Amino acid sequence: MTDTYPAFDMGPVPLPALDAEPAELFRGIYGMPMFVNAPTRDMAASVEFWTHGLGFFEFFAAPGRVTHLRRWAFQDVLLVPADAPSAVPTSPPAMTVTFSCVLSQVDQIAAACEGLVPGSTTGPRQTPWNTVDLEVVTPENVRVIMTAARPYDPAGAAAQSLRDELGIEGPSA
Repeated sequence: MTDTYPAFDMGPVPLPALDAEPAELFRGIYGMPMFVNAPTRDMAASVEFWTHGLGFFEFFAAPGRVTHLRRWAFQDVLLVPADAPSAVPTSPPAMTVTFSCVLSQVDQIAAACEGLVPGSTTGPRQTPWNTVDLEVVTPENVRVIMTAARPYDPAGAAAQSLRDELGIEGPSA
């Protein structure tokens, strides 16, 4: 892993810091390099949860066909009507979709989601890869992870774990 380089200027995710400011909601047009399709039986309830719980906004809607939601650049979700009852899983799948946020947003998102759908969140929890993750299950049973990077401390336990367990030498102070 010697050919890596810091590339934070390529995307909206800020450098990890306790006081990191979230990226602005992105309202520009681009070819979406990745997006999530989420079939829903109740478009209004889904839009409400994603916008008021997870912090997305309605970028575009074609009523009865699709609602395009977005947060930061490259965080796009298309809510589409379920074409059959089986199109919406009855329980969350093992696979997840993960969206970046900043540390100050994790508790806010958890509270907002719990206010809309009690029991919809798990966590937050600290991970061995130096993030704080909140698991959210949406009304469509999409398993969403909202992840915020913790500041990197080259002398800290997480850095030592990366070195010892994975052979990754992080940046120095």
